[in-house]
Amino acid sequence: MSAISLTPARRELIAATAATGAIGLLAGALRAAGAGDSIRPFTIKIPQNEIAELRQRIAATRWPDQETVNDRSQGIQLARLQEIVRYWGTEYDWRKGEAKLNALPQFMTEIDGLDIHFIHVRSKHPEALPLIMTHGWPGSVFELLKTVGPLTDPLAHGGSPEDAFDLVLPSMPGYGLSGKPNGTGWAPDRIARAWAELMKRLGYERYVAQGGDWGAPVSSAMARQAPRGLLGIHINLPATIPAEVAAVLAAGGPAPAGLVEKERAAFRSLDTFYKKYRAYAALMGTRPQTIGYALTDSPAGLAAWMYDYNNGEPERWLSKDEMLDDVTLYWLTNSATSSARLYWETMGQSVLLATAQRTAEISLPVAITVFPEEVYAAPETWARRAYRNLIYFNEVSKGGHFAAWEEPKLFSAELRTAFRSLRPAQ
Repeated sequence: MSAISLTPARRELIAATAATGAIGLLAGALRAAGAGDSIRPFTIKIPQNEIAELRQRIAATRWPDQETVNDRSQGIQLARLQEIVRYWGTEYDWRKGEAKLNALPQFMTEIDGLDIHFIHVRSKHPEALPLIMTHGWPGSVFELLKTVGPLTDPLAHGGSPEDAFDLVLPSMPGYGLSGKPNGTGWAPDRIARAWAELMKRLGYERYVAQGGDWGAPVSSAMARQAPRGLLGIHINLPATIPAEVAAVLAAGGPAPAGLVEKERAAFRSLDTFYKKYRAYAALMGTRPQTIGYALTDSPAGLAAWMYDYNNGEPERWLSKDEMLDDVTLYWLTNSATSSARLYWETMGQSVLLATAQRTAEISLPVAITVFPEEVYAAPETWARRAYRNLIYFNEVSKGGHFAAWEEPKLFSAELRTAFRSLRPAQ
């Protein structure tokens, strides 16, 4: 069985131990057909010397010149990043982030030759609907943690027991605690097949899937593949860009004629995104190894690269500690290069264009929530063109690209409503 891709010292100190009661949570779900199917309880404990080395590297940061403009048009501003990095190296406590993960049942299992890390939380409600949720870049399972309570125990969070979910939260291959592919081919279609195998291995015969950012093309690939048991999907970065609009965006031309107001607004947002912020995807999609050298060697460089995503303002909704939990996980697991390769696997496409593929092949039910601060607000007219079995579409009043992280209560309420019609009759 392949080992998780961590340093030798860390392999010795990260123990696969069961959290209290964790084995009970998997009762009836472990398969004994062979070693490759085994599910191993997992706990993370990063050696203190690796945390000390991170702080030393932060303290030794060599800073560039200050930007020559008074805005973010050249990237994240020097003073802003220096403040974030100073806090990271002197006040931030990784052990608190580590404890957030270890407070939940975590597991490892080998699928398709690769170790997959996942969090598995069963609801106390017996009729809970199993749900697998997929994070994106530059995210991780951290971005989904605040939804665990509202989704698994809705009664305690303003919902009804009938809306409960069992949650499966995997780390994508090459991200965080999952193994790193040592060959090519781990694109959304392959990840989707791995997720279907994971749900089968856990004993789930009926389930739903959800994703934003890269989780959207993974969930969409699952819907195309329609594995046995998958009832439908919910996505919050939908593949709704019509082919003629995508062609104009790629060419840098003006908005096509005949668009209604919401479609014109969506085009303007997409045009701004492609002109100002898409460089990260182009670079990782064509030179993930090259950018990886810099991001792997410099904590400040990694923080800048991740922070500048989503218009450079993640702290509109996230605290410094929440943001740095994610950045630190990437650093400690050396995931900058391995995560970037997902863009290369999709031939340098951004998530938006990668998702806007083959939607006509999806016959399973699809639900969409549009968050106003997303890269673009997908118009319902485009959504209905893209998905022939659209069972739910809603525009909410707040939230952005990392919706589950930013607005967990609203996000959870949307999933309860979106999937209600797919639950078995009580």
